Amino acid sequence: METTAEGLIRGDDGLDRCFWHGGLEDYRRYHDEEWGRPVTDDIRLFEKICLEGFQSGLSWLTILRKRENFRAAFAGFDFHQVARFGDDDIARGLADAGIIRHRGKIVSTINNARRAVDLKAEFGSLSRYFWSFEPAAAERPPRMDYATLKANPTSPTSIRLSKDLKKRGWTFVGPTTVYAFMQAMGMVNDHIEGCCCRAPTEELRTRLVRP
Repeated sequence: METTAEGLIRGDDGLDRCFWHGGLEDYRRYHDEEWGRPVTDDIRLFEKICLEGFQSGLSWLTILRKRENFRAAFAGFDFHQVARFGDDDIARGLADAGIIRHRGKIVSTINNARRAVDLKAEFGSLSRYFWSFEPAAAERPPRMDYATLKANPTSPTSIRLSKDLKKRGWTFVGPTTVYAFMQAMGMVNDHIEGCCCRAPTEELRTRLVRP
């Protein structure tokens, strides 16, 4: 399966999609059904930012294929529950071959859950906080093409959001991780021009009632 000069792959259904799913069925479903679609649910937002942190240094496909195991290990990413995790839970995570057994990332998830509880208390919801960083149109590229997507692993907004999260005590939230989170949760629409999901994703963003 070849990638065109525009960064698109044509599927067996005749539709063009962003190159990065590589024709893999589970990755294609994630591309079609989740990536870039706007999310306002606090639990899902917490899951997404934590999984992006676990992805650091690895492929997203590795994380995606372990996602159900992560959900089981971290109480469905209910940050109120994860915030109460202690040393026994860290040890359990390190023994769990179904997830990424990285002590720093496991500890980070528990720490970030506690910070998420604080954030919700301050802003009313994680959703309200994160969506307040949605970039203005002037910050976005005029055309999301292959070269633009490949060349921009961060953005001015991801840098600002990363700095603010770190100031609040969050960890594993560097600008690249945060930009991947912004892409995944639909704060930006980075489906490439010509991708069959770009217009439907933009329609969802247009209709979205921001928190």
